Amino acid sequence: RRRRAAKAEAAAPKPLQTNNPDRDQEPEPPASPKKTKNVKQHSLFVIFDQPNEDSDQRLTHWLREKGAHYDALKKIFLIDGQQPSNPVTVANAFPPGEMPDLLRGESHDPIRGISLLVKPPLRKRRNQQMHVYVELAKEMQTVFSGKMLNAEREPATDSTFEEIIGE
Repeated sequence: RRRRAAKAEAAAPKPLQTNNPDRDQEPEPPASPKKTKNVKQHSLFVIFDQPNEDSDQRLTHWLREKGAHYDALKKIFLIDGQQPSNPVTVANAFPPGEMPDLLRGESHDPIRGISLLVKPPLRKRRNQQMHVYVELAKEMQTVFSGKMLNAEREPATDSTFEEIIGE
């Protein structure tokens, strides 16, 4: 009985082993595009046309209006939006990351542009923050009449916003 079972096992895996590599190879190509679509963080940049004290005052007013709070350790502003656990980050684009505390009137050179950053949701049904993020970006572009750039430093378009919301 053992010999028969051993022969059956030896005979059975051979066809399965030849089929398994084919099966393993088929799922690999679809897996690689998913990895390229997997975004750790969305980023948009608003470059001000004419950075000066007036644009800094408008930015300060806009941040207050949005309920932004300053994180002194990271030197950035955070806007809670729909999901306070995943806030929209507002950071300085030049130099990257470090933003003066505009709400307290910290002295600084005029801000030339800002970065808007947000992490995509883990589940599609929790996509409300992406809508908030896109609305904030569009509003900033209008208020500051600047150039909106995507993560690749190319002009942001409606398709850019659709990709962000579609994540």
